[in-house]
Parts: sequence; C-alpha cells; structure tokens
Amino acid sequence: MSTTTSGRNGTWRNWGGNVVARPAREVTPASVEELAAAVRRAAEDGLKVKAVGTGHSFTAIAATDGVLIRPHLLTGIRDIDREAMTVTVEAGTPLKRLNVALAREGLSLTNMGDIMEQTVSGATSTGTHGTGRESASIAAQIKGLELVTADGSVLTCSAKENPEVFAAARIGLGALGVVTAITFAVEPVFLLAAREEPMPFDRVLAEFDQLWAENEHFEFYWFPHTGNTNTKRNNRSAGPEKPIGQLSGWFEDEFLSNGLFQAANWVGRAAPATIPAIARISSRALSARTYTDVPYKVYTSPRRVRFVEMEYAVPREALVDTLRELRAMVDRSDLRISFPVEVRTAPADDITLSTASGRDSAYVAVHMFKGTPYQAYFTAAERIFTAHEGRPHWGKVHTRDAAYFTEVYPRFGEFTALRDRLDPDRLFQNDYLRRVLGA
Repeated sequence: MSTTTSGRNGTWRNWGGNVVARPAREVTPASVEELAAAVRRAAEDGLKVKAVGTGHSFTAIAATDGVLIRPHLLTGIRDIDREAMTVTVEAGTPLKRLNVALAREGLSLTNMGDIMEQTVSGATSTGTHGTGRESASIAAQIKGLELVTADGSVLTCSAKENPEVFAAARIGLGALGVVTAITFAVEPVFLLAAREEPMPFDRVLAEFDQLWAENEHFEFYWFPHTGNTNTKRNNRSAGPEKPIGQLSGWFEDEFLSNGLFQAANWVGRAAPATIPAIARISSRALSARTYTDVPYKVYTSPRRVRFVEMEYAVPREALVDTLRELRAMVDRSDLRISFPVEVRTAPADDITLSTASGRDSAYVAVHMFKGTPYQAYFTAAERIFTAHEGRPHWGKVHTRDAAYFTEVYPRFGEFTALRDRLDPDRLFQNDYLRRVLGA
C-alpha cells in the first residue's frame, strides 16, 4: 500500500547538504501500478513529478516543489535468468543490497562505481561509473528497462523493443519517465586482485598510457599541494581469495580514510593555511597493499566524510594535459585543497547522453569538504575541463547548460526529441532539467 504525505513541512536534502527541496507531497508507492496512479494524479493536479533515490547527486536533478516519489518500497530482485545471464531488479534497490544478493547467487556485475549507497535507478540515471579499460559504466550493463511515462503508462525497452527509448533512457536524467525496474547483464562471480601503492604524480602522468593498457581497472588519487598519488590497479585473478584482514581493513579504510581524514578536514576548514602540510602527511599515510576478493568488496569503499564534488569526462587522450593544467592552476592560486583529485577511465559507449558516449573517456573529479567554500576551486577547474570539451557528470556540481551540451554531445538533439515525444507537457521538468536540456 503506498503512502502519501503532504510535504508542507517536509524538507528534502541531498547527501552533500547543498540541495534543499520542499515538495507539495511525497508518495511512497509499493507497486508499479501505485506509481503510475501517482503520476496520473500529479498530472491532474498540475504538479511536477520527480523520483528521488538516496540523494547522492550534488546537483538539483531530483529536486521538486511538486510530487516527490520515494521508491524505497520498490526493492528486490524480480527475476534471475541464468540462461540469458541477466537479473531484473526493482528500481529502488540500493546497489549494496543488489551486490550482496548477487554474490549469494554466485553472480556479479562486471564493473561498478566506488560507492554503493545509491539506488540502482538513481545511479544509472545520472551515469554513475567506476573505472575500466574495456568495461563501462553501470548503465552500460543495462539490458532492459521499465519506466512509467507521463501519461501513466508502463513502457518497456531494450535493444530490440523500443530501441530509441533504450538508447536514451539508460541514462535518462529522470526526464523521460520514472524508472521502475532494470535488467542488468551479470556474470558468474569472479575474484579481483587489487594492488594499491603510492606513486609520484609525474611518473603516473608519464606512464599513464601504459598503466591504463596493462590493467583492467586503473585509477589514482592525486593530493593537491603535493607531487604524490595513490594508485589502484584491479585485475581478475584465479585466486585464492585473500581479503584484507579485519584489523588492517579497519585501520586503513575506517581510521585513516574516514576517521583521521575527517579530523584533518576539520582542522583544514578551521585553519586553511595548514592544508598543504596535512596533504603531504595524508598522501603518505596509506601504505602499499594487495588483496584479492569478490568484485564489490574491491570496487567499493565506505565514504563517511561528507563532501561536494564536481567531475568531468574529458577525451582520454586529453587527460595528461588536463591534469598538468589543473596542478599548475592550484600551484599558482591561493586555494587550499584538502581532498584528493580522483582519476578514472571508461571506454566509449552507445548511450545518448552518457559522459562516455562515442568517445574513450577519462574522468577527473575534484572535491571539497562539506561546509568549505568550493566555488573558486570548482570554477577554475571547470574552465580547464570545458577547454577540453569536457562533459560534466549529471549528478555532480557544474554550471553548463543546453547550449553547451549541444556542442559536446553529437546526439543531444536525439535525446530532446525523444523527450518531446514522451513528455510533451514536461511533467518531469524541474529547474535543473530546464537548464541542461532547454525549455
């Protein structure tokens, strides 16, 4: 049974704390039929509709003053097809629950992002990704989608059924309808050997092409104000399983990466002049380590220190120049950056508004501790990213609009034409979509 609450006093906030919305009402549907009814009723009442996941986007992509749909009763695995090697899952299922459930069935996604708090629909709709030489974003692993469109009807799509909707809706920004179920390609669970080690920034840039080519999954973190990075290589392994020990795992992942890091950021927020010294210590705190485990335990890690983030995808061949320019900008400014810059890659895919659509991409993510002024840093970084025809992550801070996206997405018009067809009255519109997709 769905619940509807009047949202007059209900305030919704995102995880990063930088977006606030006050919906007229909130609906928690317990079935696709209830969700469709809520969409039809909103249209009758002249209210806009947005579905919201766990609020892990830093943009106002899910904000509305109309009807806020919370999908957390639409959870769980609907179907496992071992012949087709697919799993159909309800849209409100958190990635962490999906990962655990799949592992229990001896299955796994091929690739995933570095956090697993988001719902499957929220993560895919905004283009959440990990890093991979051949394996792409979570959305690129979608084989089928079910969504409720503006007239309250349920539309299913795949490469064979409604293929033009499938091309766009895998990363649909919530603009084409409300996703109710997703069918993912899965494979038998496998082991990943992780190798994490510090490496000088200049060496990573000099050897980047080789590091990318030699590893299935390569990423690194550069600590501004230092010449240091922490690199991470993940490759498939025949075993045996050698997970991180409980104590060392707690020490590195909880105490250093979350507890001590949080304290260092508090100090840095209170006294920005201390940040370069803290960065030098932080960048050396994590020592080299290797371990082998099931994919979700290697790809993902806990993120308890709250931050605000901007991330752009640049053409992979532009990455080294982009990072050199970013470092030069930080060095000549009086900015004090306490969070590392995260660098990942993805192969080209065929999703209309994927940040990797039609081009091999590298991702550069800049972060600032929650509560510290981030505008100067993000503005300067964005200037560098856009000079390389960067495409911002749809769920992270950026200032781009439809005019810019027409330039950097060859198929942008294809998406907006489909939106005109599926949502001519803009039931799923909000201020963010008006800016990025045009009125």
